[in-house]
Amino acid sequence: MEQYNILFAFVLTAIAGLSTGIGSLIALLAKHTNKNFLCAALGFSAGIMIYVSFMEMMPQAKLELTSVFGEKTGILYLIIAFFGGMGIINLIDFAIPQSINPHEVQGVEDMGGKHRSLKRTGIVVAISITIHNFPEGIATFTSALGDIDIAIPITLAIAIHNIPEGLAVAVPIYYATDNRKKAFWYSFLSGLSEPFGALIAYLFLMQFWTPAMNGIILAAVSGIMVFISIDELLPSAEKYGKHHISIMGLVIGMLVMALSLFLFI
Repeated sequence: MEQYNILFAFVLTAIAGLSTGIGSLIALLAKHTNKNFLCAALGFSAGIMIYVSFMEMMPQAKLELTSVFGEKTGILYLIIAFFGGMGIINLIDFAIPQSINPHEVQGVEDMGGKHRSLKRTGIVVAISITIHNFPEGIATFTSALGDIDIAIPITLAIAIHNIPEGLAVAVPIYYATDNRKKAFWYSFLSGLSEPFGALIAYLFLMQFWTPAMNGIILAAVSGIMVFISIDELLPSAEKYGKHHISIMGLVIGMLVMALSLFLFI
């Protein structure tokens, strides 16, 4: 695998992860959450993830796995990897209490809630963000190692998904410290767990990289992205009561992804 492709994958993963800083800036500088924009962005991100998963990554995973293991066995491994990816991210969500889950999006106007100690909040939020973003970093990195036509849209989708996540992290940190700068940096640096996940993937997966491994990773990443879309992005949009806006965002995300892939055929 070319060194340029690996470096490019690291850069894209870093961009996706550090976009949490955008969310923290919104939380600390805005007076109110632009709910329409947030819902549309969440839906748009989900649309990109779902379309790419089912129309690009899964077919490629099936092709590679069936070429190695045969039709029936290859499809069995495809199914196991897809739902295995869902299972991994689901277990991570179950392991973290809902009250401190960074994917439980909060609005800017929610600031000023119950005060928490700096020590407890800092440690718990840092750990929860690291756990959540680590597999997303692996997903972004391994996706970026493939076709550039899907690498950039996936990075965009993960980055959009991380913006409200950064907002959700900055809010409780600000509760604890009353320090906007500290809340920003905690939130911004939490995104580093994604490039760290990419580094782990590079160190431990690259040596085993084969067509079969690539197929399994593609299917597992598809499962992770679909789960994130239906368990986090769309429900978060529903929280703001903007169902139709989020669904239109989802459809537009799918359409943009479909057209962009069509133009690069």
